Amino acid sequence: MDFSTNKQLHIAVFPWLAYGHTAPFLQVSQFLAQKGHRIYYVSTPKNISRLPKLPPNLSSNITFIPLSLPQVDGLPPGVESTSELPIHKVPFLKKAHDKLETQLVEFLESSPQVKLIIHDFCPYWLPPVATQSGISLVYFSIFNASSNAFMGSPSDMLGGSRRSPEDFTVVPEWMDYPNNIAFKLHEMASHQECEDTVTDLERCRTMLLNCKIMAVRACYEFEPEALRVLSRIHQKPIVPLGLLPPSLSSIQDKGDENWEALKKWLDTKQEKSAFYVALGSEVNLSLELMHELAYGIEKSELPFIWVVRKPPLVEQQSAENMIPPGFEERVSNRGLVLRGWAPQLKILAHSSIGGFLTHCGWSSVIESLGSGKPLILFPIGSSDLGLVARLMHGKKVGLEIERNDVDGSFTSELVAQSIKRVMVDSEGEQLRTNAHAMKVIFGNMELSNKYLNEFTQTLETI
Repeated sequence: MDFSTNKQLHIAVFPWLAYGHTAPFLQVSQFLAQKGHRIYYVSTPKNISRLPKLPPNLSSNITFIPLSLPQVDGLPPGVESTSELPIHKVPFLKKAHDKLETQLVEFLESSPQVKLIIHDFCPYWLPPVATQSGISLVYFSIFNASSNAFMGSPSDMLGGSRRSPEDFTVVPEWMDYPNNIAFKLHEMASHQECEDTVTDLERCRTMLLNCKIMAVRACYEFEPEALRVLSRIHQKPIVPLGLLPPSLSSIQDKGDENWEALKKWLDTKQEKSAFYVALGSEVNLSLELMHELAYGIEKSELPFIWVVRKPPLVEQQSAENMIPPGFEERVSNRGLVLRGWAPQLKILAHSSIGGFLTHCGWSSVIESLGSGKPLILFPIGSSDLGLVARLMHGKKVGLEIERNDVDGSFTSELVAQSIKRVMVDSEGEQLRTNAHAMKVIFGNMELSNKYLNEFTQTLETI
């Protein structure tokens, strides 16, 4: 059913330079285009080329606007996204992103029909530009409602009661319902590594104060309390966009021969007997901890598929060293190590997969629970990964691997124990049942479209 009005909107969308941002922004763009609106998707050439191809019926309503990323000292030439950088170099990408302002202004001046911009957390310089052109701003946060609520109101973001890293390791008082959403001390350290002179909280605060509405990748069925808190602390419309689950049919089969071999391997395993390991594209684990993780995977003695990605800007040799010597030979009868890209959605949907050891990126969590698979939570990287892990652990759909709060260290024994508890132990039965029950929320296209329809109607009335 199409609820759209006849008024066609011209909307620019402007995501941050990371695939975890550009992909959901494209999903929302496609839905709006399907409803007859004109979308101008603004990013850099490399980020645009990484996106999935548009369905032919939508290509006339979505125009990609490539802006060339200015060079800044400290940013390696040719780099355009976070996945190509170690975490301590991300501030230089933010500096380069800030320099896109001139080109964006040129585009907006040449496109007076654009009256709405759906933007991300980063462009704190955008509000005066929008005001001058009579453009309304819509802030789309790709994070869930709990992570957004944890950040607090604009005055909390400005400093409020939280001054030291320790202050972020306790549940804030405005989250007035039973929850365990807070960072660990070691997560605060890695977060500080990717801060620019303008902090992420300052950026978010500016965007929040100047937007007409805030959209979040969340739904009432999973996070009713956090959505209620967000509405209260921001005193402006908070619109849940739903979870934007990917559909298997929309996944392009790049590396299809790769999938055939994988499927053959999975078909030989018993139902729910194997676990899948993927740590996202922006892992910042030391070699020592990477090996500790590998020994834990080995000690679990269960079948597994592990997707290992070469860390950015390291030579091939160090990438090979990420896996301990002799590991692959020792596990060859039950484990598969894949390098590079893997068809994650298809792997998770296979009946032989019984759990997912994940870095806790929100997209990965949505994909896993969309297939009803419980989570072995191992948040590594920056951003809100630790908060997602606490949320999932608290909702009893996953188990977080225990680590030292201060330095983030852990033991292979604890890794193996957590894997076994989620996969086979009787204490994990409840987690497995709960995760399976999540399919009706996380894998529900109809529910997702209902939220996107409501979001579209909200935009049409701005």
